Amino acid sequence: MKAAELVVRNARAVTETGIRDCDIGVAGGRIVALEKDLPRAAREIDAGGRLVLPGGVDAHCHLDQPMPAPMRMADDFETGTRSAACGGTTTVIPFAAQAKGQSLAAAVADYHRRAEGKACIDYAFHLIVSDPTPQVLAGELPQLIRDGYTSFKIYMTYDDLRLSDREILDVMDLARREGAMVMVHAENSDAIGWLTERLIAAGRGAPAYHADARPPAVEREATHRAIALAELIDVPILIVHVSGGEAFEQIRWARARGLNIHAETCPQYLMLTAAHLGEGGYHGAKCVCSPPPRDAGSQAEVWRALAGGDCSVFSSDHAPFRYEDPHGKKPDGREVAFPCIPNGIPGLETRLPILFSEGVLKRRIDLQSFVALTAANPARMYGLYPRKGTIAVGSDADLVVWDERREVTITNSALHHAVDYTPYEGLRITGWPALTLSRGEAVYEAGRFLGRPGYGRFMPCARPEPARARRVAVRSWE
Repeated sequence: MKAAELVVRNARAVTETGIRDCDIGVAGGRIVALEKDLPRAAREIDAGGRLVLPGGVDAHCHLDQPMPAPMRMADDFETGTRSAACGGTTTVIPFAAQAKGQSLAAAVADYHRRAEGKACIDYAFHLIVSDPTPQVLAGELPQLIRDGYTSFKIYMTYDDLRLSDREILDVMDLARREGAMVMVHAENSDAIGWLTERLIAAGRGAPAYHADARPPAVEREATHRAIALAELIDVPILIVHVSGGEAFEQIRWARARGLNIHAETCPQYLMLTAAHLGEGGYHGAKCVCSPPPRDAGSQAEVWRALAGGDCSVFSSDHAPFRYEDPHGKKPDGREVAFPCIPNGIPGLETRLPILFSEGVLKRRIDLQSFVALTAANPARMYGLYPRKGTIAVGSDADLVVWDERREVTITNSALHHAVDYTPYEGLRITGWPALTLSRGEAVYEAGRFLGRPGYGRFMPCARPEPARARRVAVRSWE
């Protein structure tokens, strides 16, 4: 065993499989020992019998992503990763987004420039494929997968991002050959467009009507269609930000048929409802995201999916737009109709505390499931496990000493992002990080950010095991 440079003593180390009382030895930024009564080291931290969790892996967040004018995201890699660290997250996976007509490789190069010297914790990249030209499919995307960008998101909505069903089939086919994970934003674009035109014509453009333009049926249909296309290609996929029971019904149906379908959900579908879109007039714009929050029944269905294993990943979908900002929720300084409000809400820092308080402490999920949903599963799903997402010898020393008794009232003034609001203002929760270590270095302690821009490293991803095709279908064209 390599001698430890740091020992975290008296830890209750939690992984997705169990809890172990031990000391944690760290050297060279990695865990080298999990034993009781380790020899003294140059640096010592006494966890005092508190929970020590793997650093969170937020596998769906948006940071400094290029946007059409006048929109601009509030968080860059510095402020976003600072906020993540203060909430117990030590790895983020945002998106290098291809614009239509743009080279995908050029989008990745641009995103590296945005991250370089700014990230305070480690990061990887997903890709967003919006223009799967023959050049991208034959050359750029296979090479990028080999270079460590092994997951990509495709959209079934938004005019500047969505793919046709035929394009989706092309991308899924490539993912099957190359062993990459396909993430799908599943909403029916034509149905949304049809509903939106009629709502606007009727004078119903307030933020509250965003939910009426995107009812559960448009998510249910697109989820079913995405599953059918994946079944045709015989490839695993992950449906992102699932909002309620109707989409989860489709996912359960597919899994019962033996299809390899994964799902992700987010805090907004547990804590918000469509009623929040109508609060305070235009202030409802703060909660505009897609899919929109639903109702109390949908919240119960999301909890059921989290507890029952139908949902594998819990992400923030952090999409940071300021409210009082001409580049944010009020484009060009105006209150606009809901189709023109930038979609997304902030949540990097509050993701883990909300799920712990509302899930673990209220006995909706157990502690091992909490770790699986927030760390181990996303690391595994995107090719970072076991370096990230667990507490094991050889893993990075990304550790969070958790204060499970600390009572917190969430206020935006206490958060560390660059957004001017949180949708969870005034929410009382119990449980918050006491100390966050990234590769053995303290980046947050007792309310103070201790990290520094440039400390975070880019993490190339392996081909993820959950993306491996089962190859049970007969593909006559091969």
